[in-house]
Amino acid sequence: MNASKHLFLTGYRGTGKSTIGRHLAGQLSRRCVDLDEEIERRVGKTIRQIFDEGGEEAFRHFEAEALEAVTQAEASVIALGGGAIIKEENRRLIAKTGWCCWLNADAETILGRIHGDVTTSQRRPALTNLSELEEIRQLLAHRQPLYESASDFRVEVAKQTPEQIADEVKRQWDAANGSI
Repeated sequence: MNASKHLFLTGYRGTGKSTIGRHLAGQLSRRCVDLDEEIERRVGKTIRQIFDEGGEEAFRHFEAEALEAVTQAEASVIALGGGAIIKEENRRLIAKTGWCCWLNADAETILGRIHGDVTTSQRRPALTNLSELEEIRQLLAHRQPLYESASDFRVEVAKQTPEQIADEVKRQWDAANGSI
C-alpha cells in the first residue's frame, strides 16, 4: 500500500461517504471526488434521470466509466456510490488503485439519515418496489459480502460524528501506509 493510491469510501447510501470524504480530503490535503456527482457532471443528468431513461444498467455503465476516469487522476479521496461495488471489474479496479474503507450502519440508521437529507430522495430513485426499510435491508444483505470483499477496513458509523469517523478512517489509512 502506498500513499500515492486513492482512498475509497464505500457503503450504503446514507452512511456518510460524501461528508466523510470531504473531512478526509482536508486532513490528507487531497481532493475529494464524489462519484455520483462525477457521473452527473459527465452525463449531464441527475442519477434519477439516468435511471428513468436507461435503468440501472445504464447507470452502472456510466458509473464504471466514471470510476475508471477518476482512478487515472491524482491520488484522491473517492466517495463511491452505494452500489459501485456490485460490478466485479469495479472491485478489481478499487483494489488495484487504492485502499478502501467500508462505512457501515444498520438499516434503521440508514433510513433515518436518508430521511434527514432531502436531496437523497430527489436525486436517487428507489431500486425496488419494497418499502424503504425493506429495500435497505434486502440490499444490505445482498451487498454485505461485496462490501467486505472490496474493503480493507470497516468503520461502524451509527453512533459517531463525521469527525470521529474521519479520524478513525485516517488512523486506519495511516496504519496501512506505515505512517503510525
